[in-house]
Amino acid sequence: MTSHDTPRRATIADVARAAGVATSTASVVFSGKASVAAATRERVLAAAADLGYAGPDPRAASLRRGRSGIVAVVLEGHLRAAFLDPVTTAMMDGLTDGLADLSAGILLMRDDPGDDGSPLSNAPVDAVVLIGCSGRTKASLDIVRSRGLPVVVIEGDAGEGIPRITLDNTAAAADVARHLYDLGHREVALVTLPLDTRGERAPVTQERIDTATVEVTVDRLAGMREVFPTAPAISTGSSLIDEGLLAGRTLLADPATRPTAILAQSDLIAVGVIRAAEELGLRVPEDLSVAGFDGIAADGLGDLVLTTSVQPAVEKGRAAGEQVARMLQGEPGLTLHLTCRFREGTTTAPPSR
Repeated sequence: MTSHDTPRRATIADVARAAGVATSTASVVFSGKASVAAATRERVLAAAADLGYAGPDPRAASLRRGRSGIVAVVLEGHLRAAFLDPVTTAMMDGLTDGLADLSAGILLMRDDPGDDGSPLSNAPVDAVVLIGCSGRTKASLDIVRSRGLPVVVIEGDAGEGIPRITLDNTAAAADVARHLYDLGHREVALVTLPLDTRGERAPVTQERIDTATVEVTVDRLAGMREVFPTAPAISTGSSLIDEGLLAGRTLLADPATRPTAILAQSDLIAVGVIRAAEELGLRVPEDLSVAGFDGIAADGLGDLVLTTSVQPAVEKGRAAGEQVARMLQGEPGLTLHLTCRFREGTTTAPPSR
């Protein structure tokens, strides 16, 4: 076939004509800059699919194979806070390993829609890795998928057809809780990760759980409450030692209601709880048992070894990178389930009272 015989690439005007809408309306559907009636939006996307139109391509036409060589990694919340968490760093190391054969660069992004629409709508990338998947991120995913970009989600649910890298968060959290129960603890308090992107520090109510958008938090809480169904819980603003310190001060302030054990949803939060206990002159684990989740090398514990659930953070990132590579090579992406390992440390012991 000569170049003159090559079919012309469909344009946004073609899509608009086929969908029976104005070109400007079709453009808005792909830009995400404004809301469009659901029926109109579906009609435009259906017309685009029929015509093989993958959306506006911001990449330079001169790039061979039509690829930018960039994979977007979208994190929820502030990037600054994310990289204070060793789990994120380990996960990014694994992701880089998984993408090694592609020689791809990584573009870090927050999914924070502004006046110009979602940054995912027109980012010059070949694929997208989502770490978590809130309702806000899901809204942008339709646009990304309409562009034909491979998408992989780490610990989140972006809907049917999108490969996921999952952890046994519920079962692993239940293992740690069961350890405390077997030691004899019954007066236990829980400190959770954020329930949503607002990161509110507040008691965890059923209403807040019902509207939560952070799947990891909800899953770990479900595991904890398999063992301690009525345990009081408070949420933190992020996985940071300072957040654990604030939560620990709240839970330990009143000797009359002080728990014998605190179960935290991350190791950094657990370290903060231990610092709060030390401020009050409480000994860990003699006066208070503390357990975490993640299995990181946490600073500030002295000779203590944190009881926790060790998650495969590097493997989690590597698995996501490998699925992106598969999809860019034309193979279907796979959903993979990874498991955590319980580790008993020296921060838990039978209750003293």
